[in-house]
Amino acid sequence: MKQPHAYLQELPSRQPTIRVTTMPTDTNYYGDIFGGWLLGQMDLGAGNVAIRLSEGRAVTRSIENAEFKRKVNVGDEISIYAKMEGIGQTSIRILVEAWRRDPKGDLAEPVANAVFIFVAVDDLGRPRKVVKTGVDLHYILGGDRD
Repeated sequence: MKQPHAYLQELPSRQPTIRVTTMPTDTNYYGDIFGGWLLGQMDLGAGNVAIRLSEGRAVTRSIENAEFKRKVNVGDEISIYAKMEGIGQTSIRILVEAWRRDPKGDLAEPVANAVFIFVAVDDLGRPRKVVKTGVDLHYILGGDRD
């Protein structure tokens, strides 16, 4: 027999790119956290990584394979984890996971994931080459800072 809440686990040990608490204004008509709000938080987290990796402006090009796994409640703490999956001449592919933690507990669960594609752009919005020098890639990509 499956244990209640057997899916709960420790949060990943790496640093999240964003951590936020859900509020009543983030809900849909039924009182659940709106999927669009969560996707927006994931986009912000991926954007933080893309901007640091490209050392400048980067814009969302597409979102692939967005999957919502579990319900998110008002008051839950949401942690967004983002790491680079690939890097091209002008684009960056970033895997993003959203985790929820009830503020009354220590355990968490993954609630959504997606792959975000960002394009590095210049001041006129034209694609530019991704700059990769002088950046602590290991830390940006979700590794621990040893």
